Amino acid sequence: MRMKTLALIAAIALPSVAILSCNSVARESAPVMLIVNGTQNLNQVDLQFGAAGCATSLGTVQLSVKLLQVQNDPLHPVNNNLNDVKLDRYQVTYQRTDGGKLTPPSFVRSTAQVLTADAAPASLNDFIAFETNAFNLAPFAALLPQNGGRDPETGLNFVKMDIILTVYGETLAGERVQGSARFPVNFCFNCGGCF
Repeated sequence: MRMKTLALIAAIALPSVAILSCNSVARESAPVMLIVNGTQNLNQVDLQFGAAGCATSLGTVQLSVKLLQVQNDPLHPVNNNLNDVKLDRYQVTYQRTDGGKLTPPSFVRSTAQVLTADAAPASLNDFIAFETNAFNLAPFAALLPQNGGRDPETGLNFVKMDIILTVYGETLAGERVQGSARFPVNFCFNCGGCF
């Protein structure tokens, strides 16, 4: 009797586990990839007020959505419009590459843009790399002459870090996607301008 009960439980449980795992896989992997490409205008930022070349933007960000599988089967047509991606936010974080640890605080900004799957790249128009007043705070403030002109963690007269942009959205079918890009930048004071 006990063997029959165990066999019955196993017969019911195994198909349920198989169904749950199939649904889980389907919901965790979107059929598209969000690609974030950054083009840099500046690799060095001179923090001195009025430094040459600093009146330009850090760079531009191009976004595109790539289908991971070709879906052109005439016997089973697919509505690729559901693979379009609606962006909802982006996050900016920082990672020091000069041995220091102190970075500006990360932040998140809302954005609203729809990207068509397999279409030409679109610009992320409202991208900002630093919050207002960030250059008056650590770690940049230490580079100013009145504060010693050197980063206290490294002893260097510059700060090198990657600006990491991560963009988040979801397909119109409701699957979450994200992509990111890095911008390596050297920050200094009275070091020949921005370029």
